[in-house]
Amino acid sequence: PGCLFPQFLSYLGACDRLLKQGYEEGQVEEAMEMFQYSEKKAAEFLHLLAQFNDMGFQQNEIKEVLLLCGNQREKALEELVMK
Repeated sequence: PGCLFPQFLSYLGACDRLLKQGYEEGQVEEAMEMFQYSEKKAAEFLHLLAQFNDMGFQQNEIKEVLLLCGNQREKALEELVMK
């Protein structure tokens, strides 16, 4: 089996960059897991989560809708407004 160390370092680097953007550690770890450790998708998710949270939507509803809509902002916003 191959060494997981390089992947782990990559994961830590991605988490560190996201944390430096001001996201909470628990949310960063959750987003990275949800998107199979894709930093780009996790970053999109966290950005939209914060945006919709600021609009007053409930965090659990936001997460659910973003996952269903694949991080598509307009589609997710439509779903949230209809709830």
